Amino acid sequence: MKFNKWTVGLAAVGVVSLASAARADEKLSAVQTALSNTTISGYVDTAATWRPGTDSGVVAGVPRANIPLYSFAKNDGFSLNAVDIALDKPEDESPWAAGYHAEFMLGPDAVGVGNGIRQAYVTLRMPIGNGLDWKVGVFDTIIGYESSSDPLNPNYTRSYGYSIEPTTHTGVLATYKINDIVTLQAGVADSSNVGSGTVGVNPFAFESQKAVLGDVQFTAPDSAGWIKGATMTAAIIEVPGNKAAPGSTSLYAGLTVPTPVTALKVGAAFDYLEFHNQHNAGGTVVKNASDDSLWNVALYTTLQATDKLSFNLRAEYLDNTDASTLLNAAGNGSPGTLYANSSAFECTGTIQYNLWANVISRLEMRWDHANTRQFGFSQSPAFGTPNRRNDLMMALNLIYQF
Repeated sequence: MKFNKWTVGLAAVGVVSLASAARADEKLSAVQTALSNTTISGYVDTAATWRPGTDSGVVAGVPRANIPLYSFAKNDGFSLNAVDIALDKPEDESPWAAGYHAEFMLGPDAVGVGNGIRQAYVTLRMPIGNGLDWKVGVFDTIIGYESSSDPLNPNYTRSYGYSIEPTTHTGVLATYKINDIVTLQAGVADSSNVGSGTVGVNPFAFESQKAVLGDVQFTAPDSAGWIKGATMTAAIIEVPGNKAAPGSTSLYAGLTVPTPVTALKVGAAFDYLEFHNQHNAGGTVVKNASDDSLWNVALYTTLQATDKLSFNLRAEYLDNTDASTLLNAAGNGSPGTLYANSSAFECTGTIQYNLWANVISRLEMRWDHANTRQFGFSQSPAFGTPNRRNDLMMALNLIYQF
């Protein structure tokens, strides 16, 4: 084994031994080999927000109270939304490939992230058919049009649909690509930590109770003409319930389609969340005599005007008029007053221009309208009651990616 002159000199005066130096070099080589293909990436997300006609330092998550809470809403002012750092070693092309992904997220938008760990999983491949890939650990949900990674979304603010979807799972997920058109995913996860906040969670799940998740994805082939690359996804997540908390079913369907206009792309998403009735040990219904449900439909449009300039539009409608029992009362192992018997829609327009290298810069305007209830800061009398049906927000969003 060869040593550098510095190591030999230290050995000559008795500071180190060549044997210990050799062992240290072997350990370092093993670490270097293991990390040789590891990459680091991430982003820093900041924003400035103005909501005309409001002046409250009480609750940042508005609109609130008698209408659905949309994720990551901000009051007036400046905010550091999230700092995200990821380490990756992707699988190679070998039949028994392995890798890992470790992602750490900090900041007020790190909702549902325990101990700052957003994702941490091992990836494995088995040479079965076209290759069976596994994720084992903590990973993002398979449901949703929008991502928990801010730079991947067309808009700064999140949709109503994102607010009612699970976001994280701890378990095992298998992915199999049948061909270039069809891909299947199926998995099992702990029921006690499925979801975002309390949405779709059974916090009192027994160890034997597991959530089941699966989806099927279709991709239009190159032979499909101008529609090539279009994707369609259908997914389901079933969370079991027991006498302590209700179970839930999350359904999702999403579609992204190019158009004959090369720069124009459109998309659509449908989310459905149902909380099941809750029984005691004897089978008697103790809460939520009838299943409660809410659904959301959203439309997306992206126009890529230039390499740097794009225009993104989202419009959506959420209906939870069937959520009259469980979701309209707090303390039932449910989102409680987060959802009440009402409906709302919103429209968001975003101009994105990437002026600086590695920086996403967005100017966004959002309008929310409550159809049957009103927006407000809290249902508690100490914080005031809902007092308006329209909520406007303007934001400047800057994200540096590395």
